[in-house]
Amino acid sequence: MLSPFRGAIERAYLRHLHRRVDEVPTHVAVIQDGNRRYAREQGDDAPQGHRAGADTTERLLDWCADLGVEELTLYAFSTENFARPDEELEPLFALLETKLREFADADRVHERGVHVRAIGDVERLPDRVREAVAYAERRTADNDRFTLNVALAYGGRTALLDAARDIAREAAAGEIDAASVDVETVEERLYDRPIRDVDLIVRTGGDERTSNFLPWHANGNEAAVYFCTPYWPEFSEVDFMRAIRTYGAREESWRRARAERAAALVRAVAEVELEEARRVASRLRTRLPGVEHAALTEAISGEDTETDAGRDPAE
Repeated sequence: MLSPFRGAIERAYLRHLHRRVDEVPTHVAVIQDGNRRYAREQGDDAPQGHRAGADTTERLLDWCADLGVEELTLYAFSTENFARPDEELEPLFALLETKLREFADADRVHERGVHVRAIGDVERLPDRVREAVAYAERRTADNDRFTLNVALAYGGRTALLDAARDIAREAAAGEIDAASVDVETVEERLYDRPIRDVDLIVRTGGDERTSNFLPWHANGNEAAVYFCTPYWPEFSEVDFMRAIRTYGAREESWRRARAERAAALVRAVAEVELEEARRVASRLRTRLPGVEHAALTEAISGEDTETDAGRDPAE
């Protein structure tokens, strides 16, 4: 009896969260942490945790598409992950290969217009994973309503370093002018295709760090960050909607701050102009003796120079 009751409460709470959404991020990036810890707590091995996490990933794609998110980047495999033991890496590579191929062939993927792209040093991956990546990118190449970036063999600082080296090499060869290097120059060399600035980073598993994930697109855009304690296989739609609300609250705070700064600027300009108007009024008084100084000042500044005692009570 308790489980159905809890299910009803959660569905009602989800409806409440959806109604409260005012701002939807365009690009969400997720650090899917906690698969191995989840498996250990369940008495399973690491590969089983990764498989459970893959199920959560599929659900997340639906949540994003339903909400109107246009781009999703998943931190699936970092450069540091290569240091894990072979008995964990081999099942993980097999899972990546299987899921990429399954996803590329899924009807719902094509119905939602999902375009799959891999970012990172894909050449470091085993042949079978690289072939699955190429297959998924090829099968979804014509889809253009939702972009799924899968970060594989990815390291944010490495990507920036590689881009800097490419630019330096081209500048040394006289192919580009170093003085002309701008944001677009760097972005063109980070990835084969453009990636939107990240609006929201989500990290599961309890750690409060972004782990070198998309530093150019996230830090440069001052992305909102949502940390939560559930392991990735346990991440729910309620958790996702809380992350969305975190982004919305940050956007609302920014809007208020921008409005307050604009108002302060207007007041500062108005004060300068008012002081200048008073100086003009003073000069006119000396040059136009027939003009009453108080009336002139009032006309220019909008202030009422009469005292309450001097006013007619009927006014």
